[in-house]
Amino acid sequence: MGSTNGEETQRKGLSTRESQALSRLASENRQVITSSDIAEVLDIRRKSAKDMAYALKDKGWLERIAHGKYLILPLAAGENAVYTAHEFVIASALVDPMYVGYWSALNHHGLTEQVPRTVYIVTTARAQEREIHGVTYRPVTVTEQKFFGYQPTAVGSSQANISSIEKTLVDCADHPEFCGGIEELATAMENAVDTRCSWERVVEYLRRVGNGAATKRLVYLADQLDINLPEYQDLVENFTTGYPLLDPTREATGTRDSEYQLRLNVGPESFLLDTFL
Repeated sequence: MGSTNGEETQRKGLSTRESQALSRLASENRQVITSSDIAEVLDIRRKSAKDMAYALKDKGWLERIAHGKYLILPLAAGENAVYTAHEFVIASALVDPMYVGYWSALNHHGLTEQVPRTVYIVTTARAQEREIHGVTYRPVTVTEQKFFGYQPTAVGSSQANISSIEKTLVDCADHPEFCGGIEELATAMENAVDTRCSWERVVEYLRRVGNGAATKRLVYLADQLDINLPEYQDLVENFTTGYPLLDPTREATGTRDSEYQLRLNVGPESFLLDTFL
C-alpha cells in the first residue's frame, strides 16, 4: 500500500537519536511537545534539541502548532502525515491561560447536537485565530473577572481545561455569537435541565460575570422554558438599563420588551419549536 511505503520512507529518514526521542515521548502519551521535552528525554543540550525538533518537522514527524510547540505525528498518520490529536489538546497548546468554552464546551457537555468546526478558546491573553488540519481555533479574549468556572478534564491520554456546564451557559448568554445564537442557548438550557446543572451556580456565575445583557437573556429564556431560576426576583429587580438584543447574531429588529428590558429580535417560536419538537 502507498501509505505503508510512505511510512517506511519516513522511518528510514530518522536517525537513531530521533527515533529514541519520538518513541520515548510517545510512550509517555505526549501529543504536544517542546524542544525542552526532547532535551529532557535524551539528556542533550537545548540547542541540539531545537535543531532536532526542526529536523523532525522537516521530515514530517512533527508539526509546529505554536511558537516552540509541536504536535507528534504518529505512524498511523500515513504517507502525508495528516493527523489530528484531539482538538482540545491542540487548543491547550496554542495559548496560556485558556479553557475550552462557548459552543465547543456545549458540545463537550452534550448540550447541543451541533458539532462546530471552530474550537472556541477562552483566554485573558491576546492570541491569533489559527487553522490546523481544517479546524479553526478561535481565541476569545475576556477580562480576568470573567476567567473562571473551568476545570482540567481528561481528553484521551491528556488533559484540557473546559468550562463547567454552568459557566458555559453563562458565557453563551454573555456572547451568543460564540455559540451559534440564542436558539442554540435555548436548546442547551433545556438539555441542561436533565443534567447535573446547578441553577444556583448559574445565578452565582451570572453575578460574577456582571453583564446585564447576559442576565436578561438567561432570565427571559428560563421563563420561556419553564425553568425556575433561584433568586429570580432579585435578578429581575437588578436589571440594568438599556435594551440589548436578545440575539446579537441577528438584525436589530423587533420590539423593546419592558418586562425583560430586551429587544426581542427573535420570537420564542423559533427556539421553542427547535427545543420541543
